[in-house]
Amino acid sequence: MSSQSPLLDHLLELRNRLLRSIIAVGIVFAVAATFADDLYHWLAAPMLASLPLGSSMIATDVATPFFTPFKLAFVVSIAIAVPYLLWQLWAFIAPGLYRKEKRLVVPLLASSTLLFYAGVAFAYFVVLPLALKFLAGAAPEGVTVATDISRYLDFVLTIFMAFGIAFETPIAIILLCWSGATSVSSLRRKRPYIIVGAFVVGMLLTPPDVISQTLLAIPMWLLFELGLLIAGLYRSKPKPEQNQD
Repeated sequence: MSSQSPLLDHLLELRNRLLRSIIAVGIVFAVAATFADDLYHWLAAPMLASLPLGSSMIATDVATPFFTPFKLAFVVSIAIAVPYLLWQLWAFIAPGLYRKEKRLVVPLLASSTLLFYAGVAFAYFVVLPLALKFLAGAAPEGVTVATDISRYLDFVLTIFMAFGIAFETPIAIILLCWSGATSVSSLRRKRPYIIVGAFVVGMLLTPPDVISQTLLAIPMWLLFELGLLIAGLYRSKPKPEQNQD
């Protein structure tokens, strides 16, 4: 069977990996769902601290108070299961990689996961308190700030995703240089344009305030410099024929 239909074998392997991933997320969700309300209270802490005295968050739909915490629990379940999901992905693609590619992919998968978590943590502990305090204080006089819990969840998840992806900048640079699409020296020459682009990305992905835009642009720039530093370590060694020449 395997010698006559390798494609079918790959599809079966992919199905098994996907089923294991779905089961893993389901198990984690079953546990996280029991703490759904506590998770949302923890997520809403920066917003509650920014609201004026006597204000609170609201729910505009009938089913929102029930479904919103479970939506957050599901997202948290995926985030917790990411290492296992990446391991399943690695187990699926590893047989088709060369030894040199395996040595590159393993640390990249691990570091990309850690960088994404670091971006989410930076957004929660640094960006959200400052941005929410600014936005809540910018309300016109006579306007009571009462944020809908569902809209707040969507807003926070967008911020988390933006900072999580932005913190993957070193991984993107390493892959671009390793694949030959660009080089470290070329990226260094384009540094001024990349810095300006980081601020443009911060303007597009964050709330309309200077604080959160700057807090996204500066880490992207620093991570860009880190990516340039690490990319030099992944330069391919010259082949023996080239050495002899």
